[in-house]
This record gives sequence, C-alpha cells and structure tokens, in this order.
Amino acid sequence: MARRRSAATREAIADAATQLFAQRGYAATGVRDIAAAASTDPALVMRHFGSKEALFLDTMHLDLRRHPLFDATLEELPRHMVEFVVDLAEPQRGVVVAMVGARGEPAIANRLRETHEQGFVAPLLSRLTGPDAELRARLAGALIGGLIYGLWVVGDEGLLAAGRDELVERYTALLTPLLRPA
Repeated sequence: MARRRSAATREAIADAATQLFAQRGYAATGVRDIAAAASTDPALVMRHFGSKEALFLDTMHLDLRRHPLFDATLEELPRHMVEFVVDLAEPQRGVVVAMVGARGEPAIANRLRETHEQGFVAPLLSRLTGPDAELRARLAGALIGGLIYGLWVVGDEGLLAAGRDELVERYTALLTPLLRPA
C-alpha cells in the first residue's frame, strides 16, 4: 500500500513539474511550487528526485527518435521537418522553451545538445550522402533550430503572423538545398 502511495506521489510530482516547468520555465519554478501543485511536501519532491535539476531532466525531454519526423522520402523531408516545427503542439513548445531557458545548467545544456544531435543531426546524417553530408546535416539542424527559436522561444511576431502555408513554403525552400549533395 505504501509503495503504491509512493508511486502515486512521484507521479503527481512529475505531472506538476512537467506542467509548471513548461509554463513558467526552470528559473521561475521552485520546488515549493511543484510540491504545492502536487499537493505534497517539498521534502518529498527532493526525496523522489534528489534535486530540482534532476526533476527537470526527468520530466522535460523531447524524444524525437520515436517520432515519425524522418519517415518521409528525402524529397519530402524538408517540408516534413518544417511542418513538424510549425505545427508543434503546446506541450512540446513548452518543453523546448523550458530547455532553452535552463541551458545555463550544465546537465540541461548537455540534454539540449543531445536532443539536437540525436533528434535532428544524426537522423539527417543517416539519410544524406556525399562528402559533405555531416556539414549539411548540421546546417539543416541549425536551420530548423533557428525556426524553433524564432517561433517558440522568442515568439517572433512577424513569423507568427505569416500564414502557415507561406511559412512552410519559404522555409522548405531554404532547407531543401542543404539536403542535396553539393
């Protein structure tokens, strides 16, 4: 019985942390805030997760390896990638913004790099050919990262005001040449 209660408490803490970190960011979310949202004691947050940073790393992640992002043909891939970013749902946007905002913490910065490498660069690199494939994969990842930054981190009003279809068309045109061998 106590084990189930402990698991339920851990889950409530993780759910509250996920929501608060995504809404407020890492710096503006305290352990006490998380405990209050989970209807538990702050000491239990620390007991279950060890630290605020460990809790953040446990709850804030984008595992793009399981996403069908790269299932498109190489010709369709640029549009598919841009549509993924433009259509990113609110919970994932909050995760991205929270991770970027907390990048001053070394372990979180490592997670952000790992997400970029494993989520964008490595899958692209596995699909590209030519002697400059790695550079092109990194440039494409950086270009997609720039779109994420513009839309969801800084909320560029000019980009947000552009029609979805125009944004997809123009950004796809920028990304497409990077995926072709030089």
